[in-house]
Amino acid sequence: MAAVTRNAVRAGTRAAGQALKPSIDKAKPPPSDGDWIAGVAMGAAGMRRFRLYRPPDVRFSERLPLMVMLHGCGQDARSFAASTRMNRIAARERFMVLYPEQDRLANAQGCWNWFDTTSGRAYGEAALIMKAIDQVCLLYPVDRARIAVAGLSAGASMAALLVTRHPERFRAVVMHSGIPPGTAHSPLSALGAMHGRRSTKPLMATPVSMAASWPPLMVIHGGIDPVVSAHNGQAAVQVWADAAGAQPGPGRSVQRGERYAMTVTDFKRRGSTMATLVEVGRLGHAWSGGAEKHPFSDRHGPDASRMVWAFAARQFRATSASGKALC
Repeated sequence: MAAVTRNAVRAGTRAAGQALKPSIDKAKPPPSDGDWIAGVAMGAAGMRRFRLYRPPDVRFSERLPLMVMLHGCGQDARSFAASTRMNRIAARERFMVLYPEQDRLANAQGCWNWFDTTSGRAYGEAALIMKAIDQVCLLYPVDRARIAVAGLSAGASMAALLVTRHPERFRAVVMHSGIPPGTAHSPLSALGAMHGRRSTKPLMATPVSMAASWPPLMVIHGGIDPVVSAHNGQAAVQVWADAAGAQPGPGRSVQRGERYAMTVTDFKRRGSTMATLVEVGRLGHAWSGGAEKHPFSDRHGPDASRMVWAFAARQFRATSASGKALC
């Protein structure tokens, strides 16, 4: 009887350990130096957890840029950080990374409800993300004049929605495999938009307002994306360029080593790049150049994380040169 009891206890302990493993793994910081800080943002739409990566050895007088990273469906803050490896770049280039996290009670698949504008849920979630940004800016040494936002899939669409509502708060926005704002307004219309069957409404902006306060856009999209049609990447850049009065230049083919080739097209107005389209022909629905053996990550693609930071850093330098005030 004693042996049976011991075996039952061991089996129960193993079962409990297996049940707790996802929670334990989720709490572990992704591989990198620096701090992995937990936080919660609260507002009228509820609450959302977030994680903040802070590089090591931040000096007292130092003010660092902030990159906001919005995960896609089926991901959370940790898995997105691990697959993109953005924290490694942040440690080297010295910036902070904020990872807001969607609540599974708000969306069972962990998707941001970027499309649900009719009910107002999309705007409520956008407001919570802004609360997280404000909280991080208040508690940590963030340079408010150097904030950028990037996202994958549903996170890309939410990133664009954030910028349409608060363009003056961001210096760059990057959409990776997402759908442009003004393309869907409900869950049903979002399905049509994912397959490239819906048109995109023009942005509520003019060339003058775009030049004054809207950040440039970079779009990265795979040519064989089976989830979000590549048409959406082209539509996102076009609607941004149309609002800015920008025209496309010639596409240039780029390939680094054995990674997938990409075609890069800049849309410019009076010499300034307002939007950039990066088309990766052999990429599916995955973070380009992401870590191996992670869902929604393709290590063979060009390194999207490096492209995201390089694009944002150019806008930060331009902001410093123009002497724009903190917002």
